[in-house]
Amino acid sequence: MLTEDRETLLYLATGVLTAMSDSSIRPFTDVSRDPFVRGFLHPPATANRHGLVLTHGAGSNCQSSLLIALAEAFAGAGFMVLRCDLPYRQDRPFGPPGRGGAGRDREGLKYAVAALGKLVPGRVFLAGHSYGGRQSTMLCAEEPELVSGLLLLSYPLHPPRKPAQLRTQHFPGLQTPCLFVQGTRDPFGSIEELESALQLIPARNQLLIMDGAGHDLGFKGKLRNQELPAAVLSSFQGGFL
Repeated sequence: MLTEDRETLLYLATGVLTAMSDSSIRPFTDVSRDPFVRGFLHPPATANRHGLVLTHGAGSNCQSSLLIALAEAFAGAGFMVLRCDLPYRQDRPFGPPGRGGAGRDREGLKYAVAALGKLVPGRVFLAGHSYGGRQSTMLCAEEPELVSGLLLLSYPLHPPRKPAQLRTQHFPGLQTPCLFVQGTRDPFGSIEELESALQLIPARNQLLIMDGAGHDLGFKGKLRNQELPAAVLSSFQGGFL
């Protein structure tokens, strides 16, 4: 079995190129509790005292171009950003989450929030793309005081072509303010379907519509939606700060 130090080195090696591209970005690891918190920290040049935990979807990891772009935008606006891998992705470099592992992924997000909370004196927010966003909402429905707000990117309202299989059972218990970001071409939920679902949430919520974007919000392969980070940041600041 590898020692923890060697495991950490192997994990961090996946982020070497990203860290080298911006010397302010540094690897972050907290192994004080299981599941561990592992990812990358984006310190702000001029801090606004607040922090954002940012995580990925089911088929991705914290090195996705969408997460990196958003982390850079929020750090540029003064947030301390922790871009982290969910526990299932730490366990396996490829593939979807395993059955029965969602609870552990939520626990990992809870520990990530706690870890970032030790680094900032202000409020902590939680953000996730797709599966990461869904687990974030489920966690906050269970623990409404955990974070000050949620940023939900391409919420997977239902599986593609299965609109009856809604993933909204926990929405009536969600007391945390939310900003949803959804593309008009997302097969996991249309704008109309999401607008209807948001009526179930008692907390204050807002929907930012990205015209022409799919589930990847314009970040696929080498494609980069240059307008998205600024638009998300502006809506977030207007809604939460």
